[in-house]
Amino acid sequence: MQKFYLTFSFMFLALISKAQLYPVFSQYYFNELMINPAYAGAHVQLSTTTTYRNQWINFPGAPKTFSFSAHSSFLRGKVGLGIMVNLDKIGSYANKDVTISYSYKLRFPNSTLSFGLQGMFYFLNADFSSLNLKNQNGPDPDFVPYNQFSPNVGAGIYYHRKNFFVGFSVPYLINAQFSSIEQLAAQLKQKRNYFLRSGFFAKLSSNGNIKINPSILLRTQEGQPLSIDLNTAFIFYDVFSVGVSYRSEDALISFINLQLVQNLYFSYSFDFTTSNLSPFSSGSQELMLNYRMKINSIHKDLECPAYHSYRE
Repeated sequence: MQKFYLTFSFMFLALISKAQLYPVFSQYYFNELMINPAYAGAHVQLSTTTTYRNQWINFPGAPKTFSFSAHSSFLRGKVGLGIMVNLDKIGSYANKDVTISYSYKLRFPNSTLSFGLQGMFYFLNADFSSLNLKNQNGPDPDFVPYNQFSPNVGAGIYYHRKNFFVGFSVPYLINAQFSSIEQLAAQLKQKRNYFLRSGFFAKLSSNGNIKINPSILLRTQEGQPLSIDLNTAFIFYDVFSVGVSYRSEDALISFINLQLVQNLYFSYSFDFTTSNLSPFSSGSQELMLNYRMKINSIHKDLECPAYHSYRE
């Protein structure tokens, strides 16, 4: 039974590690820098976001992810710079990455087109001491703690008007492989991900105090099937929003967003698992805080968009 359990555990961890080398978030909806470097500076002012995701609650070894990001526009809104740090814990693996994003913006009378590049520094760490492996002949060389480092680059494009947006990105351009464990070498690969996202805002009341924001995200990874997110949010007075999402063959997601004080927003989402893992997990939850601040020396005379809209 112990041998069966260990075999099953490593097969499961290998599977989710393959998918989770790029962390999965539900609240990219509020922070698209998570999936597209061209989004850097889209808020004009300095925007900082902290996110925590607990995936597949009650499932041993399931991913837990902490993320921090910050981005802002510079040079009178022509350039955007951003940074994102992810700490992703999956079973005995701890994935850490630091991403620097750059965007250049072409301004038109009523819209903006952004081109983005990013550089990533990715660290994979494994510590098998938590597995309590026993070997009378001494440590198994396949289960010695190790660290690996892999750089990568990505690119994206992002177009938006005040009430419409569309973006395409490839966060990984280089396929990388982590092969310290012979049995899992074929699984621990960093493969190219592709994201296509679009959506719009529409007024539901004549004064614009109630709006609807439908959107879609198409994502795929080389060698994996296409995944589709269908999202809809209702926005009230630009201070509160509530919505639902459907992620194909994975989850039904509910989320809320609330303005706590001026420039500070809180979001919470819960994923109801619909995949084959549903009998073993009660779902996933995610919390986010976003704070925005205008720096006069950088953003003087620049118009900053409202939380639920885009600068024209």
